[in-house]
Amino acid sequence: MAVVFERPKSLLDVPTHYCPGCTHGIVHRLVCEVIDEMGIEGDTIGIVPVGCSVMAYDYFGCDVIEAPHGRAPAVATGVKRANPESMVFTYQGDGDLAAIGTCETVHSASRGENIVVIFINNTIYGMTGGQMAPTTIPGQVTQTTPYGRDVKIAGYPLRMCEMLSTLDGVALAQRVSVDSVPHIREAKKAIRKAFENEKAKRGFSIIEVLSTCPTNWGLTPLEAIKRLQDEMIPYYPLGVYKDKEKLT
Repeated sequence: MAVVFERPKSLLDVPTHYCPGCTHGIVHRLVCEVIDEMGIEGDTIGIVPVGCSVMAYDYFGCDVIEAPHGRAPAVATGVKRANPESMVFTYQGDGDLAAIGTCETVHSASRGENIVVIFINNTIYGMTGGQMAPTTIPGQVTQTTPYGRDVKIAGYPLRMCEMLSTLDGVALAQRVSVDSVPHIREAKKAIRKAFENEKAKRGFSIIEVLSTCPTNWGLTPLEAIKRLQDEMIPYYPLGVYKDKEKLT
């Protein structure tokens, strides 16, 4: 019987710790499919910091380094400069990349470090129990905003792709989603483009993935997908915010 669908070889055959309905697994698979298709597993080094993906080193078949909270782009910078021919990517959540790690993210992008950043945006702190994140949408209820995020008190969410797209060192800034099959396919194309940019030494690429967190949203997996579609995508529009290759 012909095999039409199988686990990517660079995605290890082990149970994950993610909650039911969490979309981290989808993004892991897409990253690993791209690694397999490009034949770069042996040359790839992943950097994972603190957050829901803290144990991703157990799931990726390539070499993976654990970074302190928020410092993945700094660690990736050192790894890439020491091993310029390696393929280096970070895998970070919104609480990590856009809060404690904002400085490292912005300055790595500004310098045009030749790395790939996979940015998981689920608008909440997942690992620590559901507190407000930098990406929490106005009015969204969290553990630390029980009456909804009030922009007069907490300010407005950060739109990272829009912000980073203004920096000269950024080669690609694109926001995708994993709520449907067409969007998942588009997400894979974006991730592939980011890795191809790194291989071609074009600079910093960030792929922001709108994702769900059913547990901390207090929703079923199906309800969480609907919230992503009805609330998150309108506030965080999908699309390419910068593609340096098309500008040259």
